[in-house]
Amino acid sequence: MLVYPNAKINLGLHVTARRPDGYHNLETVFYPIPLMDALEAKESHTGGSFRQSGNALDCDPADNLVMRALKAVEAEHQLPQLDIHIFKHIPSGAGLGGGSSDAAFMVRLLNEQFQLGMSPSEMRKLVAPLGADCAFFIENSPMLATGIGDQLTPISVNLSGWTIIIVKPDIHVSTRDAYAGITPRQPAESLPDILALPVEQWQGRLFNDFEPHIFALHPEIAAIRDRLLDLGAVYAAMSGSGSALFGLLRAPIDHAEEKFADCFVRQRQL
Repeated sequence: MLVYPNAKINLGLHVTARRPDGYHNLETVFYPIPLMDALEAKESHTGGSFRQSGNALDCDPADNLVMRALKAVEAEHQLPQLDIHIFKHIPSGAGLGGGSSDAAFMVRLLNEQFQLGMSPSEMRKLVAPLGADCAFFIENSPMLATGIGDQLTPISVNLSGWTIIIVKPDIHVSTRDAYAGITPRQPAESLPDILALPVEQWQGRLFNDFEPHIFALHPEIAAIRDRLLDLGAVYAAMSGSGSALFGLLRAPIDHAEEKFADCFVRQRQL
């Protein structure tokens, strides 16, 4: 069976409080976008295997979230040996949720392929320990995320008809570095209130709290955001705590790949 795990963007991201357990409470909206990996699993006649192609991931195969998701399902359900192949197209370390999506889609694939009968809530519970945003990809629709990003509430946000451009510079932003410059605060406006406004009114009101610190550390990332706006994006921002940026436009950017050289990822209509 073949599935296509998609990426997400964060529409706004507020870091609202530091928790006693060392994590932080957030307020953000996860929105699915059509930037996809490919994931295939089929019964094996040779004892099972795992293969990855496309963008390289610097981790042991046993630590890959797809394999960890498989083990989580195997702990509760009997499965045959599988040959698994994942083609990575979503950039890693980008704030686009590629690894989390792969894990969630693996659980969804197994549930459908082997008729395991798991409900969406059971699948969310199964993937939650693998990553705070994994549960989002089970239902894969716009969600207001609070807590550490694991408390999900459906939200009405529709970007149909908008063009999105994704740019990922060759800069790694670690989660540790991203949070090092954060001072938690309560936002002046809630995300649902801002997102109820026309997209043309988001710039200057819809903020990612990681941006000031990350932009100061890496001015190249800020320059890409500004370039997106100069080229016609009505809203542009960093997604999550990674280094990928996205812009929302009414019309595609001509020759976008040339304009962003080797950091261009994809331009698509939502």
